[in-house]
Amino acid sequence: MRKTIQKLTLLLASVIFVSGCFERHRSTDSLCEAEPQLCADTNLNDGQCRLQRVNLIWQRYEVQKNPSDKEKFQELKYTYDYQKCLEYAARIEPTELKERKTHRTQAMLSAYASIKRLNLELAESNDPEILYFRWSQGDRDALRKFLRLEGSPEMETPEMQLALATFYTTKDQEKTIQLLKHSLELYPRKPKIKPEIIQGLATLSHQSGASEQAYLWAKVGGKLAIPVASQEKLNAFYPMSDERRNELNEQAEHIAQALSDGKFHTSMAN
Repeated sequence: MRKTIQKLTLLLASVIFVSGCFERHRSTDSLCEAEPQLCADTNLNDGQCRLQRVNLIWQRYEVQKNPSDKEKFQELKYTYDYQKCLEYAARIEPTELKERKTHRTQAMLSAYASIKRLNLELAESNDPEILYFRWSQGDRDALRKFLRLEGSPEMETPEMQLALATFYTTKDQEKTIQLLKHSLELYPRKPKIKPEIIQGLATLSHQSGASEQAYLWAKVGGKLAIPVASQEKLNAFYPMSDERRNELNEQAEHIAQALSDGKFHTSMAN
């Protein structure tokens, strides 16, 4: 029995040792030792922006393995996060080593250069998410390319339907509402629904005079813990009979459950 316990103890110790070695090998420090070019222009050994720095370094590693537009776009987003953090950190006076401020400033300038480089590398991409991002940065040519993708399979995601809706908001309210509803149809089971979709449906319905639809979507938002308006305000904004209010409350409950199950259809909100 004692020998058995000893063997199990040795086996467990070896497993822990191997696991520990694996974890050390996969640490950011070991990655920087093996691939110094991924880390050289960052503010290593500085407590500021640690999370953003780690995210960026590992994403650079992913791009090195797979230099696709999607991976580069993720690197671009992480670089923006890192740059924003550094802009704040560069204003902090280090209490010990004054050269840390210089390192932060140098890292920030390198981040600017990386952003410029990545934007140039992604300039010809036809990925809708990248086009939408470039449009949000003021690129009108990217907007034209993005709009040409409407109706394509690549656009059949909640995020891209919401992106399309942002374009049509001030141009075609009815189409915007249909796009927002369609975006809800594309969510899977137990989704993390973007609050802007529900809030947008409630707001646009209110603006177009569709008071019952506005009330309905506000109640759906309440069921999904998405703040739209309190019941007191809804009662004041949308007077109706108790019977009709109860019907809409039940419809909102049905829609919220369908969204949770990934089975929502636009017809449920008519």
